Amino acid sequence: MTADTMTDVFEEHRPVLTGVAYRMLGRVADAEDVVQEAWLRWSAQVRDDVREPRSYLVRVTTRLAIDRLRHVQARREAYVGPWLPEPIETDFGTTVEDTAERAVLADSVSLAVLVVLESLSPLERAVFVLREAFGFPYGEIAATLERSESAVRQLAGRARRHVAERRPRFDVDPAERRVLTERFLAAASGGDLDALLRLLAPDVRLVGDSGGKAKAPLRVIESADKVGRFLFGAAKQGIPASEFRFVELNGGPALLVLSGGKPDAVFQVDVADGLIQCVYIMRNPDKLSAIVP
Repeated sequence: MTADTMTDVFEEHRPVLTGVAYRMLGRVADAEDVVQEAWLRWSAQVRDDVREPRSYLVRVTTRLAIDRLRHVQARREAYVGPWLPEPIETDFGTTVEDTAERAVLADSVSLAVLVVLESLSPLERAVFVLREAFGFPYGEIAATLERSESAVRQLAGRARRHVAERRPRFDVDPAERRVLTERFLAAASGGDLDALLRLLAPDVRLVGDSGGKAKAPLRVIESADKVGRFLFGAAKQGIPASEFRFVELNGGPALLVLSGGKPDAVFQVDVADGLIQCVYIMRNPDKLSAIVP
């Protein structure tokens, strides 16, 4: 296999490798570092003995991601305020044609799922990502993790039950989420507290991620009244030289707030029964730098 061929093969599979690494780590920079390390290992020697490059590269990337995840967990324990995955643009375009497959990929990268995955062990998370998001056979996952197939099936079952128990029930219809996000913006920016409260579920939660580097709640806010009044007050204070754009992040519509032309905040909502169940606010500048306005 020539150097050019090795490069072409790796680039062909890069989207899958990045997808696996991001779902494992929840941070774009960490995922890119893992994929770069996978490339260095792939290109270090002739690979004529590799019959299935995709399986080989996923195996290397997954193992590197598990190692990285074990190291970053201590960093997250010291994080200031709630931790949310770094938002990532997910416009699948024509790369994923099947509607069912698009829905699975979008769901597996949603903030609601990624937050729950944080509570899994690294091995459980790897099995869940490879099986549920990418549909890898149990035998292939077993080879990747150097575990027996029966052990992998047990890990998969445990991870699946854990996610089902902890993951809130949300509608995934992007059109409804977009409409409610637009109404949310209109009510908040228009100073209409009553209209804002009508959009919120009684037990709505607001999770803000600033890492201590911007203004955002350092604790999760719960209940429609508290969330509504916080958002109402934040809207009144405003953001200097602000403008708003709708983008697709983590498989769904999101509101990007720019200040002076640079990303300042991202708002995304989870919806069920026609009401907003959770509001995510991301203001950590380190996590917004990869978003292209």
